[in-house]
Amino acid sequence: MNITLIRSSALSDVAQYAYAATAPANSRLIVLAGSCPLEADGSTHAPGDYAAQAAKCLENMTTALADAGARVEDVLSTRVSVATTDQRDLVTAWNVVRERFGKHDVPSTLVGVTVLGYDDQLVEIEAIAAVID
Repeated sequence: MNITLIRSSALSDVAQYAYAATAPANSRLIVLAGSCPLEADGSTHAPGDYAAQAAKCLENMTTALADAGARVEDVLSTRVSVATTDQRDLVTAWNVVRERFGKHDVPSTLVGVTVLGYDDQLVEIEAIAAVID
């Protein structure tokens, strides 16, 4: 693994992710655009379903990572945006992300937003990865 996840005993252990991460000095950073829950034809996947949209975002993110020569295990950090004012919707999307990342629990930011860019879009996931070529 190229990424070092950093935890602090001085900070709360309630968070389900590392508080910081580092990449090796000789690594190449990959900055991904926000991954959206879009189908190949441009339509929005599963309108109204936070969990299904989070899963589609992760599927699309995995494809973008592979195109850049990386894997989910190379991700250094994420930002998960959820269009909602209800914390339960945030948790629903987060649980899908958390399950996909498993033990590679990178530093993450989870935010509720008022609107996202595509019709019926509820979730978007940004990521930064690092690989050694």
